[in-house]
Amino acid sequence: MPTAVTEAKFFTCSQSTELAEKIATAYGAKLGNVITSTYSDGEFQPSFEESVRGSRVFIIGSTHPNSDHLMEMLLMLDAAKRASARHITAVMPYYGWARQDRKDKPRVPIAAKLIAKMLETAGATRIITMDLHADQIQGFFEKPVDHLFASTIFLPYLQSLNLTDLTIASPDMGGSKRAYAYSKALTSDVVICYKQRAKANVISHMELIGDVTGKNVVLVDDMVDTAGTLTKAADLMIERGAKSVRAICTHPILSGSAYERLENSKLEELIVTDSIPLKQESNKIRVVSCANLFADVMNKVHKNESISSNFIM
Repeated sequence: MPTAVTEAKFFTCSQSTELAEKIATAYGAKLGNVITSTYSDGEFQPSFEESVRGSRVFIIGSTHPNSDHLMEMLLMLDAAKRASARHITAVMPYYGWARQDRKDKPRVPIAAKLIAKMLETAGATRIITMDLHADQIQGFFEKPVDHLFASTIFLPYLQSLNLTDLTIASPDMGGSKRAYAYSKALTSDVVICYKQRAKANVISHMELIGDVTGKNVVLVDDMVDTAGTLTKAADLMIERGAKSVRAICTHPILSGSAYERLENSKLEELIVTDSIPLKQESNKIRVVSCANLFADVMNKVHKNESISSNFIM
């Protein structure tokens, strides 16, 4: 006799409450009850206020800085493990610390690998995430990783704009694979920006490889942090004759002077997901929700169904 599929339970870390509520609604479920107690020194303790014994538990939370967000995910995974949950899935729309995915100079950590081991040690039996900074991060895990692509929600939006003379652009050499995938789906040209950094988040020089004269350009990247690269690339492309420049970035970190840079740039709009909540509103930012994508994949994972139909690049 096959084992009956038990009801899935959904819980959220505090930083992703709004997105988690959308995911649960799209799934047709409700968020479980979690109470977090906080000590006067800032230490905190999450507590599941309902039984999770023998259940499949989905814990939803992006791990963008500060480090409390990661710590909350780890504590909730540990709590679920110690409460005898059968399956514990860490749903991380944004996988933080992923830019440290290799040793690019001596005596530095590989934080993305460290985080993977911490998640597994805490109790995660599966990871669901979206648009990792580098695909190889999946190999840092010994547990299954479902790496979703935001292109499944961005491409329909781009197609709805009916842009003529469309060109896809990568803001750096590292994102060329992503740009080529979008261009293949949209049958468009590709251009690439070559940049040199003076230090982290500071660009010393940028050049454009390709022609954008008379083109409607869409820059594609996995994240936008200070918006320095995007805005510099947009301004450069307008100088080189582009008709318009838009940007698609999955994860809106938007730190420092990012909002000010966006407002003062030649970008027509920045299209992002709600993997990370926006710090403030902007007329130039359009948010496309990833809730339905995650809800659909989580439903298939729970029913042990294939999720290959959710990948289009």
